[in-house]
Amino acid sequence: MKTIERITILGAGTIGMSWAALFLASGRTVTICDPDESIEPKMLAFLASTKTALISLGWPNAGCNKKLRFDANPVTAVQQAQFIQESIAERLDLKHQLYQSIEPHLAPGTPVATSTSGLGLTELQRGFKDPSRLILAHPFNPPHLIPLVEMMGNQDTDTSLLAHAESFYTSLGKQTIRLEREIPGHIANRLQSALWRECIYLLKSGVASLEDIDKAVTYGPGLRWAALGPSSLFHLGGGDKGISGFCEHIGPPMQTWWDDLGDAQLDAETIALLEEGMAKITAHSNSETLRHRRDTLIVDFLQSIKNLSDD
Repeated sequence: MKTIERITILGAGTIGMSWAALFLASGRTVTICDPDESIEPKMLAFLASTKTALISLGWPNAGCNKKLRFDANPVTAVQQAQFIQESIAERLDLKHQLYQSIEPHLAPGTPVATSTSGLGLTELQRGFKDPSRLILAHPFNPPHLIPLVEMMGNQDTDTSLLAHAESFYTSLGKQTIRLEREIPGHIANRLQSALWRECIYLLKSGVASLEDIDKAVTYGPGLRWAALGPSSLFHLGGGDKGISGFCEHIGPPMQTWWDDLGDAQLDAETIALLEEGMAKITAHSNSETLRHRRDTLIVDFLQSIKNLSDD
């Protein structure tokens, strides 16, 4: 496989722009394709906003726009690309229309990686006459900072293209994982959805405020989860017996907690409660302040991981 130097981003929303910032920071030529007539100033502003964080993570080209191109026509945007990162809206009909329009103009051996957060690979492949080049490559927001990329191919996928894409992401510092079968929402989104459903249940049940529920995660298990996954942490909690010791000791009470977990619906009443709770949170930390705090802490944590690896 050839080295990937020219990348096209199809869809420059939050995810697409974040991908573009990382690809540009790595020195690649990036073409942005989006119907938004104001996408150029938006992309340039976003690129500038990511510069400090990406330089801190070891990307000296961060914030540079010399290799940034714009082309609103997907047909011409993909013709010279060696890699396609598709991040348009989560609508199957729109994705199929896009795939059908670009397929005749793709260069041989160019993977099309979809950032879809929940649509299945099989149904997405129906937009191609030759589905072998489409792979699932779902990042976690914001992808210029968060290392996770959930990847998947199936029986119709060109396995060499999947391996090529995985190698490319790994070269960018990504941690790739493989889905062995399709499931709505993939892995990480299902995990965070399960936690958020219980957060909403606790809020609606009057157990605590939205702010305190968020704090319970941030200053409690969230800190541990950033270091190790839940099963590994519970294994450590089991002492000499490891995970079996943990299950023996904590299993019975945990089963009662599982049995008591609540249900929640994102109805109008629930959304109003969430808005009320967020209004209290953003009263002393607006969205931009929260975003800056998120990105700064993520960068600090990633740097600490690198320092541990270097020791």
